[in-house]
Amino acid sequence: MRIERVDDKTVKCYLTNEELEEYDIDYKDFLTRSEKAKAVVQDIIERAHAEIGYEPPKFAFDVQIMVTPDEGLALVFSDKDPDFSDSGKIMEALRGMKEVAKMLKDKLEENRANGEDPEKAKAKARADIRQQAIDSPEFAVFVFSNIGFVMDYAKHLPEKLWVNSELYVMDGFYYLFMEKGRASYERYSKACVQALEYAGLYTAEEEKLAALREHAECLIDEKAIKKLRG
Repeated sequence: MRIERVDDKTVKCYLTNEELEEYDIDYKDFLTRSEKAKAVVQDIIERAHAEIGYEPPKFAFDVQIMVTPDEGLALVFSDKDPDFSDSGKIMEALRGMKEVAKMLKDKLEENRANGEDPEKAKAKARADIRQQAIDSPEFAVFVFSNIGFVMDYAKHLPEKLWVNSELYVMDGFYYLFMEKGRASYERYSKACVQALEYAGLYTAEEEKLAALREHAECLIDEKAIKKLRG
């Protein structure tokens, strides 16, 4: 097995016909992502790290396969980033969520400092900021690089968070759909902001969500956060 670095994000690995026979594998295994292919890929990544200091990408990678009948296979690994084409607009919305949550806290402290009843202070604070939440997204989809990050995120959320949630997988990424549901706006917005510690923001657009639901495999179709928390 010969491994070469092409650039910072790309490496190439050459497998001879003899090595393919030893692994009992051929190009079809890589095309179908068989368990044998996954094991070989993991072995290549570990050797690439040891030999040339290759660091696996944060999310996932593309693998290009080149067949050379007389010599074997050449595999090219390159970083694969999820599509965040509309992330700028959505990030602005999430920043708005965070700001609204902060405003609620400040309003509560201000009203309580004025000697108002705690429950009345809370109701007044929410009324004061409700209008600012109208144009904010009611759902968001976050993309995680592995299931462990999804589970860690779920475990750190409050137990009684009444959001609607679904979990999908596609091309090695895990997509968590989270909708406000019966949760208060401030609790929902805090959960969205917290998700960014574990994941990337994928979309808050209906069209892109519909495409995800059509093409991705649904792992949990309801109460995903609750089920992941165990």
